[in-house]
Amino acid sequence: MKIVDVRKMTTEELTKQTTALQQEIVEMRRRLYSGEAQNVRALRGKRKDLARIYTVLGEKLQKESA
Repeated sequence: MKIVDVRKMTTEELTKQTTALQQEIVEMRRRLYSGEAQNVRALRGKRKDLARIYTVLGEKLQKESA
């Protein structure tokens, strides 16, 4: 997910996306620890996407409160 796409989303969409990504990350971790999956890079990418969303969400909330 690119930062340009994240910035176009509304705050509601961003919060929904964060919960979905958190659930995906938990599922991916479970699969890695149980040995079902071997792709660590996919987990890293999801975590980076989540960080991008949190950053943009924080910026938007800061603008709204100011």
